[in-house]
Amino acid sequence: MTNPDPIVIRELPVIQKIIADETWLEGERRGSYVSSDDPVVQGNVCEVILCIGEKLRAMFQQEGGQQPCPIVVSDHSNAA
Repeated sequence: MTNPDPIVIRELPVIQKIIADETWLEGERRGSYVSSDDPVVQGNVCEVILCIGEKLRAMFQQEGGQQPCPIVVSDHSNAA
């Protein structure tokens, strides 16, 4: 992929946040550490992206270069 879609580049921080949140949530459910490579986490991330992907892309296309909302990455290192 030589010329990545600029929309995809702007979507990446949101996707990273979804991965972090789903990893943390699954760790809370299990009561122990869970890797972002865990199949359950990956499945949950895919479900979220399938639900919001179209709206997310539309927001970034309408916003142009602006980010639609601030993205706050929480430190979940103390989780379960």
